[in-house]
Amino acid sequence: MSAEKLKVPVFDGHYDHWREMMENLLRAKQLWNLVDPGIIEPAMGVAQSEAQKKTLADLRAKDLHVKHYLYQAFDRVTFEQILDRRTSKSIWDTMKQKYEGNARVRRSMLQKLHRDFEILEMKATESITEYFGRVLTVANQMRSNEETMTDQKIVEKILRTLTEKYMFVVVSIEESKNTETMTVDELQSSLLMQE
Repeated sequence: MSAEKLKVPVFDGHYDHWREMMENLLRAKQLWNLVDPGIIEPAMGVAQSEAQKKTLADLRAKDLHVKHYLYQAFDRVTFEQILDRRTSKSIWDTMKQKYEGNARVRRSMLQKLHRDFEILEMKATESITEYFGRVLTVANQMRSNEETMTDQKIVEKILRTLTEKYMFVVVSIEESKNTETMTVDELQSSLLMQE
């Protein structure tokens, strides 16, 4: 059995995507507890048993693995902007504070995404797959900013904004299927068969 090469998600400025990918990696490696809640250091002057000392030493060693993964994810500029690199939790918290944004920034971003979603329309030269990709990109960005984006809303948007060449398919779908319970994947499959 060969060892599988670990691919660490690289931070490219898209924090929400990177955060989700990195958290998933750390959870899969059973190391997420080193970031959340992090290592709880004993109070100064409190005596520890040998078992407690060993547990703490093991946690610190595992924390070095998590820091190694995080360092692989950053370019030099990002790395140098992290002032507190003592623990993986401190690195994670710095990234979160720096890139997650405050509530006002999120609200502003969500307003822009709402506008982008509303003006989306299929282009005459676009395939079904390309159009679904554009719609789902905006919808997923809205979800990342804590917007409730249901399949029903996405399905209705797509059905309203397809080009004229798909209108007969739209009518057929609306007459034969319940669009309120239809998933985005079901809609895409139905449309791809007609493309």
